[in-house]
Amino acid sequence: MFPERFNMADYFLYHNLEEGRADKPCLYFEDQTYTYNDTARMANRTGRLLQELGARIEERILIALPDCPEFVWTWFGASRAGMVITMVNPLLPAADYVYYLDYTRARVAVIHESLVETFAPIAREARYLQHVLVTGKNFTAHDDKRFQSFERATASMPDALAPADTHRDDMAIWLFTSGSTGHPKAAVHLHHDLPFNTEVYAKRTLGLRDTDVTLAVPKLFFGYATGTNLLFPFAVGGATALFSERSTVEKLFEMIERHRPTVLTNVPTMIGAMLNAEDAGKRDLSSLRFSLSAGEALPVELYERWMRTFGVEILDGIGSAEMFHIYITNRLGEVRPGSLGRVVEGYEARVVDAEGRDVADGEMGTLRVRGDSAALCYWKRHDASKAAFSADWCMTGDQFHRDAEGYFYYHGRTDDMLKVSGIYVAPAEIENCLLAHEAVLECAVVGHRGSDNLIKPKAFIVLRETHAPSEELAQTIKDFAKRELALYKYPRLVEFVRSLPKNDRGKIDRKQLKNRETGVRS
Repeated sequence: MFPERFNMADYFLYHNLEEGRADKPCLYFEDQTYTYNDTARMANRTGRLLQELGARIEERILIALPDCPEFVWTWFGASRAGMVITMVNPLLPAADYVYYLDYTRARVAVIHESLVETFAPIAREARYLQHVLVTGKNFTAHDDKRFQSFERATASMPDALAPADTHRDDMAIWLFTSGSTGHPKAAVHLHHDLPFNTEVYAKRTLGLRDTDVTLAVPKLFFGYATGTNLLFPFAVGGATALFSERSTVEKLFEMIERHRPTVLTNVPTMIGAMLNAEDAGKRDLSSLRFSLSAGEALPVELYERWMRTFGVEILDGIGSAEMFHIYITNRLGEVRPGSLGRVVEGYEARVVDAEGRDVADGEMGTLRVRGDSAALCYWKRHDASKAAFSADWCMTGDQFHRDAEGYFYYHGRTDDMLKVSGIYVAPAEIENCLLAHEAVLECAVVGHRGSDNLIKPKAFIVLRETHAPSEELAQTIKDFAKRELALYKYPRLVEFVRSLPKNDRGKIDRKQLKNRETGVRS
């Protein structure tokens, strides 16, 4: 599909200059509008700067930035220069940056000015870090000369950057797993991986076009948003609208009304929050052709409420850092609520038992997937790589069943499954049931080991404002679940909480809830 000499920056960005879009707006940020020519010029300057600082082809560049133009310029500049992109959350504690700097061995980090105080002591101890480029209007200089202004440094660079002579199978980017157990692992991707998914998913399945404007709830450091809110629109000559602030309901509505995006990248948590806004029914989402959802399976109740309120189809799907992006999805006009849709053409998926044998339609098993965007390995995780990648198949660790028409249904992570009364139970099934109760706003189900040393489902529930916690309400919710589910599945315990912990992808952090039940410290 791709030539031997190939660089993904050319595929995503620079082809637009050759195809006559140099003066077309591609990036909206605050009060600024940037064209493809502006973006290419600044990416070139950034790439030249990285080279001047001594970063070489195949070396990692660490990006710790909020969504902003500098993120875009660094991403494409590093890629065009043949360096390897690594992206991390700009809101992490210092210990996490220590880990990432040591793991990636990045000699250059690009950070936001809000991180300078966090990075300064880290930089003194980091074994490999030599330069820190700082974005932001308020940063001028630092006592540590390794810290310098991104804006000033790029201003002195030339506008041209010769593309590195990269091979389609050269290492291009590391995408970090969510780190549900231990430190995140880096899934190593090659130059052709991300373009492959773009061809089969973004172009052929979603039908993105050059008139599309995208907007996202998750941030660009997360591969889900890197694809939908930067790479996919650029690949087709479209545009993206970015904001650096935290994603809130009000900010999302503001950005939609201001930029009139056609595609919204969303997650179930924010879908629920938008629906629960007091003025949700008065908000104008008519510019949207469709919305995407991933990260967690979208409950039927949320999908149906969204359609009643906004009338914009949600295409729920599943992807992973190991495969870069979505490989199973619903399609426009063919949405089956509760499912994650069908396999994207170009990928294959199987549901298998513990011995790797295909299970019958309707039976639950572990999902395996393969396609040409699969990662090469996990960096410095040999045993984990062998377990996850075998004979071109990626073992996802997700429990699914497939129906006779090829639609896939998610039941949860393998390590989230509960064995109750000798039978495996999917927490997601219980959660979807509880969400249909009028009092429940959010919920998460984990296993609780009782005094009899047996596992029972326990539900953590965030109530709607119209309801107050009480033992009577807890019993009412249990009775509701008993009527809707097989008796052994209902939650034996209900705990009302103000909020549920979320990870940096916006997913409910079940690890924290599990640790709370077992007394393990996170």
